[in-house]
Order: sequence, then structure tokens, then C-alpha cells
Amino acid sequence: MRYLFLLFFLPASSLFAQHPSPPVYPKGYFIKPLNIPASLSGNFGELRPNHYHMGLDFKTNRAENLPVHAAAGGYIARIKIESFGFGRAIYINHPNGLTTVYAHLNAFSPGLEAYVRQQQYRQESWSIYLELSPDLFPVKQGEVIAYSGNTGGSQGPHLHFEIRDTETDANLNPMLFGFPIADHVPPVIQRLAVYDRNRSTYEQSPKIVALKKKANGYTTVPEVITVASDNVSFAVTSYDSQSASPNLNGIYQGILYNNGAEVIRFTMDTISYLHTRYLNAHIDYKTKFTGGPYLQHLSELPGYINSIYRRGNGNGVIRLTEGKINSIRIETKDAANNTAILNFKIQYKPSPAGPVRPSGKKMYYPFMVNVGEGSADCEFYIGERGLYDSVHIAYQRSASTSPMAVSAIHTIGAGYIPLQEGLAVRIKPDSMLLPEKMDQVLVQRFSGTKKEVKKAEWQEGWAVARFNSLGSFQLVLDEEPPRIIPVGFKSGQDMSKASRIVLTVTDNMERVKNFRAELDGKWLRFTNDKGKNFIYIFDERCTSGEHTLKVSVTDEAGNRAEEIFTFTR
Repeated sequence: MRYLFLLFFLPASSLFAQHPSPPVYPKGYFIKPLNIPASLSGNFGELRPNHYHMGLDFKTNRAENLPVHAAAGGYIARIKIESFGFGRAIYINHPNGLTTVYAHLNAFSPGLEAYVRQQQYRQESWSIYLELSPDLFPVKQGEVIAYSGNTGGSQGPHLHFEIRDTETDANLNPMLFGFPIADHVPPVIQRLAVYDRNRSTYEQSPKIVALKKKANGYTTVPEVITVASDNVSFAVTSYDSQSASPNLNGIYQGILYNNGAEVIRFTMDTISYLHTRYLNAHIDYKTKFTGGPYLQHLSELPGYINSIYRRGNGNGVIRLTEGKINSIRIETKDAANNTAILNFKIQYKPSPAGPVRPSGKKMYYPFMVNVGEGSADCEFYIGERGLYDSVHIAYQRSASTSPMAVSAIHTIGAGYIPLQEGLAVRIKPDSMLLPEKMDQVLVQRFSGTKKEVKKAEWQEGWAVARFNSLGSFQLVLDEEPPRIIPVGFKSGQDMSKASRIVLTVTDNMERVKNFRAELDGKWLRFTNDKGKNFIYIFDERCTSGEHTLKVSVTDEAGNRAEEIFTFTR
């Protein structure tokens, strides 16, 4: 256990960061990046799997290749190209200390496109991250910098747009900068959830209360909610939309009042990518994981640091007195200050059956290095920043039926208990492995239908890997190389009338690590958007005549495949 313990030791002062000063939002400094009426398919702070949405998604009328304009003068400071995430993206630094980001682009402006392509060939990598000097690509407000698209993690044509603080790289809510986006529509509150906060939020199903809309807002049915706990908290499902768009987007603010006094509020004004995974502390993660709706807590879980919450006279957990009725008011707002209001009353009546007894399993806590009680061939550790709420975590060992497995299955907790970071798993194989086979061992995690693998690190006979989620873990020996499959062509073919070469790469563990193509011995740029096909579009790099294309691929376990194709242009 000594090997990993130090990985999670952090001074207590590093765990509790101070809230930053409120940012300044200069209205009118930026223009909208598309020269069409502004309509949003997504807004800042919208709830997404494992992260907040960190900008605005501008609709492009379901089309691609619309001109994208610089929102203000400055210079192109960064370029990123990746299979997922932003796809193709541009970062512009502005003199006012802010940075704008434009993502899911199809192409850059011609001069920038040529420069990026040159750098890709220089680095021999399609995926690329470039930091540029201020004098290389200065831009003026309104200048065309790129063309919109659907690259990376995009699910349909649109432009993702962000505004960041250049120094800290923290994201600011663009809706506060005065863009011409009409919004006279208040949010909608769909449901209320009530929690027993004498128990872990992950060891209960909340009480869902029906709502009724009235002329002056919403109320519950019944108007007085009876609970069997003297400590409660609340969450709501609430959405917003803009006047020009029917999309159900995220709310800007949620505020909780108890007997007229503000208890706590959350505000989607500034969020850093370093902290975006804390969304899992802001929502009822278990309900969402098990197929339910998004429920946004109006309380601050104890393990939520760098929080979007601001406390009034509490953390959102309300202490009830037996028989006394408390008046609760919840407000949800959008960035234009349109407001939805929910009023109801709540009363504590103890259950004749008494309180729910705690589980006999071991309790794990936020801000502690939690050492797992595994077995002789499994140990696990959850770091100080791992948990958002205290919770019992069970461990179970079972035999694996996978022909690739070289260990038992070790089930640690459940997938509906979220982690921020810091799960380390150590597993011993069930038999001695030859040294050359140890390099092909992966640690596999699975939960439901989701699977992932990590390359095993070896420490005195233990295979070690780090994950951000609980679930079931086993060691697998991966000896199968990837496959390289040509699409629509074969070796020896005349390709003079073709416009591209398309290759599909598959792997039994669905984890292709490296792809390299060489045309007549020189690196050739294949694109790989969304991790699907690898595509080369014929250009001046492939002249007329006979050619040899060599393609090599490696997977996470280091297995390598190579194919050689000949063709004529």
C-alpha cells in the first residue's frame, strides 16, 4: 500500500480554493461570430455528461461552411485539432485581457489553413496544438477566420463559442456580454426532489414532488410536503429557452429561501475547465446515472470545492423542527433575469419505524485518503479530492469468464457513485506472467455497457492503473493487433479518378493509440475526425505515377499492425 498513498497526499490548504473576484463583462465589446440572426442550441452552464457546457452553441441553420468572424480585434494565439472535443478550434487573444474560442470548425481561413498544414507535416501529426506569437496572425473585428462545421465531439452542424479570461483561462458566461440574443422567456421548473440529508445522497432515491403552475409561479401538490427527516435539502429540474429558439437550455441561477431568508444560490457566471467535472457534485448523479432526469442540487455537497455556490445563511441543508411548518421559496433565473418561482411548505413528522439504519459496509469520506478493503489480490485508494459526499462502498471479488482475463473481477462500489479524481486500483494476476507478456496487460474497467482500458503499470508484481469512476475491474492480456481495412479500394488499383483514400482501423479493445501513414517513405497527413475513418484527400503530395502507401497502427497494449498498399495516380 505504500506505493500509491503518497500520490494522494495534498496539503489541506490546497483543497479549499478561495472564490475568485466577480469578473467584469464589457458589453458591446464583442460582436456575434456569425453573420446570421443569433439562435442558440446550447448555452453556458448547460448540463452535460461529466461537465458543464462552457460556451454558447450558435445554430448554423443546419448548414456547414458558414463564414466565422472574429468577435473582436486581437491575434490568433492558439490552434487545436483533435479527433474529439473541439475538433478544429481557434483561440483569439484580445487587448482587453479576454480570449474568444471558436470550435467544431471545418476549415481555417486560407492563410491559416496553409500554415497549420505546414506545421502538421513538420511535426508529422494530424492532431496538433500550436501556440502562436502575436505578430503571426493578427485579426480585426469581423474578419473571416474560419468556416463552421461539425468536427470533433459535435453532434450536428453548429459553432461553439467561448469567452475566457486570458490569464486564468477561466470561462465566462457569454450571455452577460450583451450579444443580440432576444430572451423574454422565463425558465420552466419541471420537478422538485427532496433529500434526507441524514443519509448519503447516493444511498437514497429522493422524494419526487409533482408541481402545478399557477398565475404567480409554481407550487407543489400537495402544498405542504411531509417528510420523515429533520435534515432535508432540495433539487429541481429546470430548463430555459430563448425567444428565438425552442431548445431546452440550462438555467443561469438557482436560489433557495427558507422562511424568507436566502440560504444558498448557484450562479453560472464563471467556470474553469479544471473544475468542470464538479458538475457531478451539482447534480443528483445517481438519479441521472440510473436513467432519470437532471436534478440540480440547491445545496453544496461537502466535497464540492471551487464551487458555483454562494452561501447565504447555510449550505442548503435545512434543519426542521418536529411539527413546525417551514415556508420554502425556490427561484430559477436566466441570464436576462427572467425568473421562475416555486413556493411550498414543508413539515417534519418522524416515521413510526424510526430512522433508516446505516449500512454495515465501510464509510468513505471527502478530504480523506480512503484506503479500500479489497482482497489479497486487489487494493484500491480514493484520494482526498475523490468523493463529493460520504458514502458506503462495497467490494466484491468474483471469477472472470473472459478468455482474455488474467485476474479475477474486482467490483468496487457502483457506477452511480461519482468521483472527481483519485481512484487507484492495484490488482495481482492470477498466475505468473512471462516478462514479455506483462507489457500486453491492460486494466479493464466496466460498468453496464461501458468499458475502458488503461495500460498497466507494474509495481512489484501488482498491475496499477488510475480511473475517475468506480465499477468492476480485471486484468486482460491483449495479444491481438489492430486491423487496417481499406474502404472502397484495394492494393494495386488505379486511383487516378479517386479523390481520397479511406481506411478503417479496428481494435478488439477499441483503443487505437497511434496511426502512421507514409507515402513513398514520407509521412502523409490522414485526418481522423470523431475517431472514425482515417482519410487522405489527394493533393500535391501525391503526384502522378506509381506509389507505395505504408500504414502502421498500435493499440494500447502495444500490439502493432502494418499494411502496404500500392496504387497508381
